[in-house]
Amino acid sequence: MVQAYILIQTEVGRSASVARRIAELPGVTRADDVTGPYDVIVRAEAVDVDQLGRMVVAEVQRIDGITRTLTCPVVNLG
Repeated sequence: MVQAYILIQTEVGRSASVARRIAELPGVTRADDVTGPYDVIVRAEAVDVDQLGRMVVAEVQRIDGITRTLTCPVVNLG
């Protein structure tokens, strides 16, 4: 199982609706509105890195109101 944080920038005023929509996607375990350089932070999981990439490109990035994403896979260093 691969886990990742997806950092999302949205159009002005769209963060709440984007977070609600993303929270409904399979594999998303949490979606929070935040302040700072990103508007929404998502915790997601997938079977492998390829499936994670497909989820981000095919589902997350297609949601209206998203302007940019940054996917950060979780690593276990010890």
